[in-house]
Amino acid sequence: MTPSSASQPSSGRATGVINRLRTRLPEMSGAMAKIAEFLLEDPHAPLEASIGELAGKTGTSPASITRFCRLMGFQGYAPFRVSIATELGRTSAQESWTTDIGRAFGPHDSPAEVLSTLMNAHTRSLQETASIIDLVLLKDIARSIATSTHVDIYGVGGSAMLAEEMQARLYRIGVNSHHWSEVHVGLTSAAIQDEGCVAIGISNTGRTEETIQMLRQARLSGALTVALSNNPASPLAEAADLQIITSVHEQFLQPDDLSAKHAQLLVLDLLYLLVAQHNFERTTTNLAASAQAVSTHRRPHRSASRLRGPLMAEPPLRS
Repeated sequence: MTPSSASQPSSGRATGVINRLRTRLPEMSGAMAKIAEFLLEDPHAPLEASIGELAGKTGTSPASITRFCRLMGFQGYAPFRVSIATELGRTSAQESWTTDIGRAFGPHDSPAEVLSTLMNAHTRSLQETASIIDLVLLKDIARSIATSTHVDIYGVGGSAMLAEEMQARLYRIGVNSHHWSEVHVGLTSAAIQDEGCVAIGISNTGRTEETIQMLRQARLSGALTVALSNNPASPLAEAADLQIITSVHEQFLQPDDLSAKHAQLLVLDLLYLLVAQHNFERTTTNLAASAQAVSTHRRPHRSASRLRGPLMAEPPLRS
């Protein structure tokens, strides 16, 4: 079976896991590829088979099944089965694959059809990302950021705007942070990190060389390093101490579409709020101070009387 033969899963399949399998299959080889191809053909198999039985069906070993589950971002076979069961329960209540995200838009689709396809893609990416977020891990990362002496955030290309937005938010609540998209200055900053610092690398594919280099340098310097990507087996994830994985459907004209940005924004927004919670008093004080500082640069709300205008002015009171 080839990846293309699984490009149109039927309703009721574990489409979130299927999408991730299809995306990563070209990077797999040997036993990992055999397991992925088998699951693309029969995603229900883990629900009905023990780890040993699945190993027998795929011609591999239980150890290979465990390695495969970890490659897909799960701690082991049991969490992998739970994820598939959850996905099956979710997709069984949805419309057919043809009317959902599995159908990439065509050149003659109406604007309404394109909008519907995009809405489904973005919504599903957010839902699947939320379902696989390790909240304990995210809270630990937030605590490290809140108590750090400095935070570096690396992002190149489309990821640069995410790095800049996260840096601005953290800085506003009192976290000393910088964002870097140019590799020379980023490496310079990474080289002077230490054990009290946190460095975050953002890349949807996890294969952006400059981001990998900056994050790797920060790790060598002693900083706690965090990778945010859509691929738990990517070079960026391997270069980091901790990984935050999003789930994104790559169905459209380019792999790095905006649904990837929305899923990563969800994670960054959650991480920012958890950091803000850690030192709530400092957060609220800094937010109030910054709001006051920029208040003169914002137009005031127009009063109700001005909105009514002279023709709608209230009549004078009669004596």
